[in-house]
Amino acid sequence: MAKGPAQEDNAQEKLTRKKLIEALNGDLSREYQAVIAYIAYSQVLKGAEYMHIATELEKHAAQELHHAMIVAKQIDYLGGTPTVTPKPVKEPKGNKEMLRADLNNENETIKNYRIRVRQCEQLGEYAIAEILRGILVNEQDHQTDLADALGVDVPDVTTEAERA
Repeated sequence: MAKGPAQEDNAQEKLTRKKLIEALNGDLSREYQAVIAYIAYSQVLKGAEYMHIATELEKHAAQELHHAMIVAKQIDYLGGTPTVTPKPVKEPKGNKEMLRADLNNENETIKNYRIRVRQCEQLGEYAIAEILRGILVNEQDHQTDLADALGVDVPDVTTEAERA
């Protein structure tokens, strides 16, 4: 069976705790990004049809902050130092653009946490894998809320190679 580009990179580059820490710090940066975006976007959504989702975004912000605390704790457990830098937050104009930016961020976060779960298991870090699965449940709920608000199907962010 032919390997995809991501599999080839993983095969050539041995996963270590240090690389897992670096990847988790990337996840932590995305959690910070989500907190900032959800706070800002929830306050500027306009129109009666968006009031319910604005309230949901406020809840998402609190959940993302909780995720950041959990991920930072796992980074410390592994012997790393949690990053303090968020990924850049887009400044879209308009309700749909904000919700689309949030959905795109959630899609990326879900994709990365699914990879991270497999990496944790590869290193024998089964407890961290379980912790990340719990975060994934919340992230997928966020993804569903945003897709529903936009009137679109929930995007499939897992590649065929990742399913194999």
